[in-house]
Amino acid sequence: MRIAIAGAGNVGRSIATELVDNGHQVMLIERVPRMVRPERVPAAEWILADACELSSLQEADLSSCDVVVAATGDDKVNLVVSLLAKTEFAVPRVVARINRAENEWLFNEQWGVDVSVSKPRLMAALVEEAVSVGDLVRLMTFRQSEANLVEITLPETAPYVGHPVREVPLPHDSALVAILRGKRVLVPTPDDPLEAGDELVFVVTSEMEDAVRAVILGADSVENTRKKRGPQFF
Repeated sequence: MRIAIAGAGNVGRSIATELVDNGHQVMLIERVPRMVRPERVPAAEWILADACELSSLQEADLSSCDVVVAATGDDKVNLVVSLLAKTEFAVPRVVARINRAENEWLFNEQWGVDVSVSKPRLMAALVEEAVSVGDLVRLMTFRQSEANLVEITLPETAPYVGHPVREVPLPHDSALVAILRGKRVLVPTPDDPLEAGDELVFVVTSEMEDAVRAVILGADSVENTRKKRGPQFF
């Protein structure tokens, strides 16, 4: 894919390096001259420009990009870049970095954001994921589709431990996309059995999260979660 990244700070460069290593064509857009350091990601295309300027994005041929990543340390800049990428250049996929948690509500489809990544939310999710067995943990929100990436670590008491995937009656608007087992990442097939300790990764709409929780962990798991975390969790 051709991917444009606005912001060549530590975050932008790290993303660029990872994407280049995975074989993608990457363009880094940075407005501060001293931050333009092509030697740090030599395989990327570097552009000295203000990503909030429409003319700069036109010169960078943003419309040819499959993905735009707004990765600056300024939420206002990331919102403007996202909006321009989606509305002026019809970029299919826009990913935006959220720097301040209180601004998270702004990063939605109205601002052109398909996927938003909040460091505080991600860190909290990772903490929960590390300690939560037998609960649903939301890892990421896909704004355009109103779906979430969630994880459930199976306890030994889960109803479908030992059963193949085909026997799990998942509700509509949900999909099991990966099974993490030890150091392995498994793409689920109908015949794969579920094991205690498996980390199941789903894409599911917000309104169906409780239904997935009930299927995977048992019908009483939703009420138990409400009692444990309180009504503000929902």
